[in-house]
Parts: sequence; C-alpha cells; structure tokens
Amino acid sequence: MSFPYPVGHRVPLYLAPMAGVSESPFRRLCRAFGADVVVTEFLSAEGIRRENAATIAKLRFGADERPIGVQIFGADPAAMGEAAALVTEVFEPEFIDINFGCPVKKVVKRNGGSGCLKDLGLVQAVIRAVAAHTHLPVTVKIRSGWSEEMRDPVTIALRCQDAGARALTLHPRTRAQMYSGAARWDEIAAVAQALEIPVIGNGDIKTAADALRMWQATGCAGVMIARGSFGQPWVFGQARALLEGTPMPPAPPVAERFAIALRHARMAADYEPDRRGAAIEFRKHLGWYAKGLPGSATLRQRLHAVESLDEVEGIFGDYLAHAERYAAAERAADDADDRGAGASLAGSAAGDGSLSGGALVAAGHAGA
Repeated sequence: MSFPYPVGHRVPLYLAPMAGVSESPFRRLCRAFGADVVVTEFLSAEGIRRENAATIAKLRFGADERPIGVQIFGADPAAMGEAAALVTEVFEPEFIDINFGCPVKKVVKRNGGSGCLKDLGLVQAVIRAVAAHTHLPVTVKIRSGWSEEMRDPVTIALRCQDAGARALTLHPRTRAQMYSGAARWDEIAAVAQALEIPVIGNGDIKTAADALRMWQATGCAGVMIARGSFGQPWVFGQARALLEGTPMPPAPPVAERFAIALRHARMAADYEPDRRGAAIEFRKHLGWYAKGLPGSATLRQRLHAVESLDEVEGIFGDYLAHAERYAAAERAADDADDRGAGASLAGSAAGDGSLSGGALVAAGHAGA
C-alpha cells in the first residue's frame, strides 16, 4: 500500500499534531531533524469557516514544512466541508486530517474529537463531507473508542476507510483513558492487518528505540511521535537510523542542545508578533530542553521566568559556565527535603509510638 502524498521513506516518521506545541517553528525544526511529515495543531472547523484571525494565523506554514497536513475538528459535516474547502483553496497542504482522537473535555462536549466516536454514522458523514469539498487526500486520527465498553478500533477504522479515509493514525487508548495506562500496540497491529490503507501508529513513543519497537511489533506503515519529541527534536534522526539498521547518533551534548534550543527560540520570536507572549508560551519548550540535566530544577526555575527570549542565551551561558553550582544547589535542596522528611517521620513516630527507639535513631541519622 502507498501513501496518498509524498513521504520520503518506506516507513515515514510523523510529528504529531499537538495543541500549543506543533506550531510552525517546532514543525520546521523537526523537519530539519528528520521528521518526514508534520501536521498542524488541530484547528476548529468553525474558526476556519468564520475566518477567525487567531485560527487562520495557525494555518500559516512555510515551504520547508512540506509535506504537511492540516488537521481540523468538528461534529458538523457541513462546517467541516466548508473548512476543508477554504484550507484547500487558500493554503493547499498535502492532505487534510480529521481529528477523531482529542480527549479534551471542551472539545468532546460538542461531540468534536474523540466525542464523534460515540456515533460512527457521524464519523462517516464528517469524512464524506470533507472529501466532497477537497481534491486533497483526507486522512483521520482516531482513538480505540469512546470507552472500554465501546472499544473496537478495527470496526472504527474500517468505517473510516469505507467513508473515504486515505490513511489512518491510531492512538490505541480510549477517550476515557485520556493518557493513562499503556497504549495497546496490539490494536495498531490488528488495524494495520485489517485495512487496505496505510496505518500510522501513535502512542507511548518516548525514545527512538520505542519507534523501532512499535514498527516491528505492529507492522504499521508509519510511526507518529508526540510527547517523545518534546525537548529532543533529534529523536527523528535517531529513529530513522534505527529503522534503517544504522548506528543511532547519540543525543547532542549540553552545549549543542542549548544551541538547538536557541535556534528554536529565535524561530519562535520571528514567528510570533507578540514577543513577550512568544517568550511566555515558549517557556514549556525551554523546560523540556533542560529536563534531565544536572541541576535542572534550578535551571528550569530561571527559564520558566523569562519574559523575553533574549534572556535565554544568558541563562544557558551561565549554566554552561557554572553547571556544578546548579547541581550543588539541587543537591542542597534535596538534602533539605530529606532532613524535613526525616524530622517529620521522627515526630510522627514519637507521637504514635509506631517506631522503636532504634528506628528513631536511624531516622534521625538519615535526615542528618
């Protein structure tokens, strides 16, 4: 089976559509690091058809983001069709993707996102309406069902295919699960076996090795990476190496990681007209880039207070020059927490007599 748009590799790697994350600067960065296909944040069909300024602004993308899909959501087939027509005429992406997977309450309360999965007739009506209003391929992203009682990803996927979907992404959790529990990759395998269109696997891809494991375990046609890309856009290049059986490049050293983060920050500053708003919105990315470094708690505390992206380079420079100071500050904070916990334990034991005298001494030593 072949994809209905160019993908670049036999097993393409996708950047997932994520609200507030997969904006144009991050999409461009991930494409540069090896993502084969990117998808916009999910956008309201009502916002598009009414030409809401904020929604239309999020439809902007550059040539270096192609191939790109625009993801739309809504439960009104007519509105979805109108939105698809506008997106096609004005923006001309490679494909239009329909979101049947978002579990967020404010979306599903109007039957959008995964709320549509309660009514597969509606799912098919939406797909047909979108397909009727565009010459572009129409694809879908689904969950395994609304609830455990309604969990039936193969049936849902077959209904999507019958309605005209040209490719399908499955996140194998129900809406009721949200992001809890483990993604059931066996369901991706079952859907991939049942369908004649390409099936993209999504869910619990935290590392490049996870991407390889999913492909091997499920036989999916492509792999979509979501939270595993946070703060590490190089995961796409690492995953590509593993998929092709070549040595996986290591994660970049700290100085190079910071250089990538600064590149990302500058792209965000250029993209957003409100520079202070861009800095505040970018704080989450800065936290992800700093995650796992020695003394990261102190570093993230500083990064999460920036009000201008111009501040970031100085903070990174200070960390590189004084990394041990950051690590020492974190150790001191941990020691203080341990002492507090030890004192609390000792006080509790003294009050209820639940520890022997020897245990009290041991607890006191642990907190010292």
